[in-house]
Amino acid sequence: MSSVTAVAPDAPGADQDLRVPLRERLASQVQRRGALVVLVLVVVVASLTSSTFATSSNVGSILGNNAFVWLLALGMTFVIITGGIDLSVGSMYALGGVLAAEGSRAGTWAALLLPLAVGAAWGTVQGLLVARARMAPFIVTLAGLLGARGLLQALTDEGSTTFLVPKDSFFRRFGDGTWVPVLIVVVLFAAGALLLTRTRFGATLTAMGGNENAALLMGLPVARAKTLVYVLSGTLSAGAGALAASRLGSGVTTIGVGYELTAIAAVVIGGTLLTGGSGSVAGTVSGVLLLAVIHNLIDHYFSQYGSAFTDTVNGAFLAVVVLLQTLLSRTQQLP
Repeated sequence: MSSVTAVAPDAPGADQDLRVPLRERLASQVQRRGALVVLVLVVVVASLTSSTFATSSNVGSILGNNAFVWLLALGMTFVIITGGIDLSVGSMYALGGVLAAEGSRAGTWAALLLPLAVGAAWGTVQGLLVARARMAPFIVTLAGLLGARGLLQALTDEGSTTFLVPKDSFFRRFGDGTWVPVLIVVVLFAAGALLLTRTRFGATLTAMGGNENAALLMGLPVARAKTLVYVLSGTLSAGAGALAASRLGSGVTTIGVGYELTAIAAVVIGGTLLTGGSGSVAGTVSGVLLLAVIHNLIDHYFSQYGSAFTDTVNGAFLAVVVLLQTLLSRTQQLP
């Protein structure tokens, strides 16, 4: 005769055992999918209330004009998952554009490889200072922000020299139209998602972001992984600047200011914890698209207020999301 062991409905802790997992699952889903839900709602409302929002030209503008900037958020995702921060991405974006425009006079390969090499080298130095010298990421990358912007100014004689991409250069094709930039970004985001979710490197990042000491005790290569995320961030930022130069036809010295804050906001809004240990590339996609759609609506309805209103919205979104993340984290920790 078989026997079945059952738990009485009124047994101590039975209801709690059933209730806590559900609460944790709901909090986790809100954290991970919240940006996607809000994005869908905003798009639906905007499409119903505006005759110009869902047009092909406006969608193309949202995607094509912002595509390369989103690569900054991709690199920032990896950095923040480890519990770090990279404030240098905006300056590296601008520097990468100038280096690419200068290199394009020697050919397409030079236009691509020069900024990528400089971005990787810059990220390596920052990563070593954070991982090996154990310096605070905020201080290291703040110095990187100032240093990259200073190098940019030196190369362009304080902005008085503009490097142009030759009109007949094949390099210009990388930034043509809407769908070439979007395709490049989609491929890189897909590669980033696979790297984060399907490799040991990605598992190491999540583990060290959750508890670095525990990751060390597990024998994970924490220092190497921490260095590599800054290399990745620097390379993507410089590469994004290079692709932007191909679209603009020149290396613009004034771009990139404040882009690091936009990248951080997009990543955090997408559900990546600012304290590290949890996040996804898919969430970052939702975050960057949500901000891009909101900025587009601001430009349409509140253009008289200029960029100040956009910055205010970015800050407000970031503050609200961080507050919600804190509350959700406490909910998941409740006994």
